[in-house]
Amino acid sequence: MILESAILYVKPELQEQFEKDFQTAGQYISSIKGYIRHSLSKCIEQPDKYLLLVEWETLEDHTIGFRESPKYLEWKNLLHHYYDLFPIVEHYTSVISNNI
Repeated sequence: MILESAILYVKPELQEQFEKDFQTAGQYISSIKGYIRHSLSKCIEQPDKYLLLVEWETLEDHTIGFRESPKYLEWKNLLHHYYDLFPIVEHYTSVISNNI
């Protein structure tokens, strides 16, 4: 399993609409082979900062399967105009996991 993290800085005046559109965008990412689940969290200390976490079966499911798909273009058209800075995206693999 691969964990994708993306730090999203959303223009302050557009945050409410971003959150609504993100719910719609969930259908695009969740339809991709290898997608497991995702969550979006808003930072308490920096309200314009969001954390997107997406679990994928493989790195390629995200970097090729999603990013090279027509669904990504829909995702991008719906969401990318909300960002103040381009998202910081990184991928992680589990070292230690404790399901409490």
